[in-house]
Amino acid sequence: MPGTSHPGAGAAERNRWTVLVVLCVSLFLVAVDATVLHVAVPALTEDLRPGGIELLWIVDAYPLVCASLLILFGTLGDRVGRRRVLLLGYACFGVASALAALAPGPLPLILARALLGAGGAMIMPATLSILRQVFPDRRERALAIGIWSAVAAVGAAIGPLVGGVLLEHFWWGSVFLVNVPLMALCLPVALALVPESRGTGEGPFDVTGALCAAGGLFAAILALKRTGGGDLVTPGTLLAALLGALLLTIFVRRQRAARRPLLDLSAFARPAFGASAGCVVLTVLALVGLALVAAQYLQLVLELSPLETGLRLLPLSLSAICAGLLGSRMLVRLGPRAMVSGGFALTVVAVLLLTGLDDVDRPLLLSAGFVLLGFGLETTLFGAYESLLNDAPAGQAGEAAAVGETAYQFGAGVGIAVLGSVMNALYAPAVRGADGVPREDSRDAAHSLGEALTVADRLGGPAAEALRAAARDAFVHGMRMTLLTSAALLALGALLALRLPATGPGAPRPLATADRSRD
Repeated sequence: MPGTSHPGAGAAERNRWTVLVVLCVSLFLVAVDATVLHVAVPALTEDLRPGGIELLWIVDAYPLVCASLLILFGTLGDRVGRRRVLLLGYACFGVASALAALAPGPLPLILARALLGAGGAMIMPATLSILRQVFPDRRERALAIGIWSAVAAVGAAIGPLVGGVLLEHFWWGSVFLVNVPLMALCLPVALALVPESRGTGEGPFDVTGALCAAGGLFAAILALKRTGGGDLVTPGTLLAALLGALLLTIFVRRQRAARRPLLDLSAFARPAFGASAGCVVLTVLALVGLALVAAQYLQLVLELSPLETGLRLLPLSLSAICAGLLGSRMLVRLGPRAMVSGGFALTVVAVLLLTGLDDVDRPLLLSAGFVLLGFGLETTLFGAYESLLNDAPAGQAGEAAAVGETAYQFGAGVGIAVLGSVMNALYAPAVRGADGVPREDSRDAAHSLGEALTVADRLGGPAAEALRAAARDAFVHGMRMTLLTSAALLALGALLALRLPATGPGAPRPLATADRSRD
């Protein structure tokens, strides 16, 4: 289904690199916002006094809402205009950021975080689908996608560092308020420079199908998150899983029966499209393993400050940027198959290298592992996203971008469920057996390393030292086994990547020759 461009498209092509900058700035803010809150939790907890369930929803409202609405807004952009959805996302994200910064209590903050997720769901697929239109030459588009994916990876990685720097000088709301002026700047610039584009928009928009997809994804990812948190067989987890399965089944049946489906499920049968989406899912599993190392190991085992933690993560960010900038050249030389499978292999090596970490600070080992990890992850994500977007017709660019972003979020949910379950299975029993620790305190300490250290501070004496040692040893052991599990899943990704096309972009090719019709 060919896409249609609108007045201003020629000017946008002349300014396409400026358009890329605008899109990447907004994407960077969305990526940072996904992780920046983690370091602000103690400060906002002290100020707002949320309960345990409220705190959980403050953290999870953003990723859950964002993941559930990606398909809805990605496909809507193909119908009503991708720039229109992007601008609406900017406005929504800016307003939600202001509401979150000034939230007087837990419930307003949860609602503001949910609205932030909706804004993020509008922005993320729109930025990628607009790149499909603004860069008609595949080689240039490959470079643009490399920069785009590097910005997303770096934003997520340095989110905690940005939060730590802001919290050293301002109150917890500053981690949200910083978004407002940047979004206010992006709105008029995008309005002036970004071209409007859409698919042919034939047939009515399937509102019921879109709502089934949103509700099903929300429930399914919520079930995965609860599983990773240790609530494997509980009524809430089972209900969320059943509801998610039911709604997604209804969605799939509606799409198969529709003459003009919201999401073209037959695209997954094409090797380049289906394998690319699968590779994105498996790649994100490594990011979950990285989160375990970065968020807890560096600060709670090695006792580094947020600023020191950010500096330790700098090699990862720099290597990811390098991989993004070199991605288009690697794609031309290696092709998608060798590039993505090689990225997986490099990531496996990095993860296995990080299994050598223990409770002693090993900066050289950590830096080497992060350099390889950043380069491997970015190489894999670059090749997978480029293949997925290039395989889709121009008229389905928003749909393809939404599939890629949903695969990313789903991969994070699966990673939390699988790797979180491995970590909990190894960590909790070891901590419960700590010598001299009362049973109730031991049970609380088994929830997480952070809670164990809090309990130890409260206990004092020899029991506290025994609990700290047991908790840190158990965490390091669980982290190693989690990384090994991650390495095995990444090896599966390398095998899946063999289904991708062997050859990449050769001579520059106009977009029109790559477009295909759905019919």
